[in-house]
Amino acid sequence: MKAEYDLSNAKRGAVLPSEGKKRITMYLDNEVVEAFKIKADEQGTGYQTMINNVLREYLGTQAKPVDEATLRRILREEIKGTAQAGRPEV
Repeated sequence: MKAEYDLSNAKRGAVLPSEGKKRITMYLDNEVVEAFKIKADEQGTGYQTMINNVLREYLGTQAKPVDEATLRRILREEIKGTAQAGRPEV
């Protein structure tokens, strides 16, 4: 480690901008931010990510999680497809 570093050309913030993301400034109620921070901490994620996901869900642009019935249907179709292709069923 050097004894001294030249930071005269240093820049603040992320080194690489995130693709498909825009930095904004907005004001939210303190209670809203604190509630998101608590929930995000419980789930082990970031509160800003959680706010983004809630906004996506509100706009209807977030992918819906696969429910059990859909997962079972997909698995049956895949197993049937492999059996018809001459491969042994799993």
